[in-house]
Amino acid sequence: MKHVVVLDYGSGNVRSAVRALERAGAQVTLTADRRRAQDADGLVVPGVGAFAACMAGLRGVRGHEVIGRRLAGGRPVLGICVGMQILFARGVEHGVETDGCDEWPGVVERLQAPVVPHMGWNTVEAPQRSALFEGVAGERFYFVHSYGVRRWELETHGRTRPPLVTWAEHGGDRFVAAVENGPLSATQFHPEKSGNAGARLLSNWVGGL
Repeated sequence: MKHVVVLDYGSGNVRSAVRALERAGAQVTLTADRRRAQDADGLVVPGVGAFAACMAGLRGVRGHEVIGRRLAGGRPVLGICVGMQILFARGVEHGVETDGCDEWPGVVERLQAPVVPHMGWNTVEAPQRSALFEGVAGERFYFVHSYGVRRWELETHGRTRPPLVTWAEHGGDRFVAAVENGPLSATQFHPEKSGNAGARLLSNWVGGL
């Protein structure tokens, strides 16, 4: 059984993520302990609320260092909701710009849709080679967010295998719904609140650890 740490850095109620990962077949620990987070088979970075507050909490437990060290060693990390957003270079909320973890270039900004927040079930456009979405590419997932990444900015050159980017649309505005980039994966939606489709996605991730 694979051991997964859900990083506990003060970002909302994460018990549903713990339970969903347990149902997906993982042994799960909720902790801010850096060594345990570093040594686990998989690390999940949740996130609820404002980008700046999540980054402050993450830095408070030196979670950004754990993420960087895990990725440097090719060890899997999964970001969820704002836990995905903070993996990008920066976030802009109410005119305030906050540095993110900068694992990917790009900016998290307010969705340009008639109705915000984007709340509810939505389909996604997953690439054919996606491992996360195997068996659920045509399903709907549960979103709750007002901000997102509206432009994918990472350029790849030569033989570098490009990341797999999944998109979704709300009110005519397209945004990044998920990314698979070697050991680093992330979803803007909440798989732990997405019923059978979300359960399958988490099982796919745990199965790949």
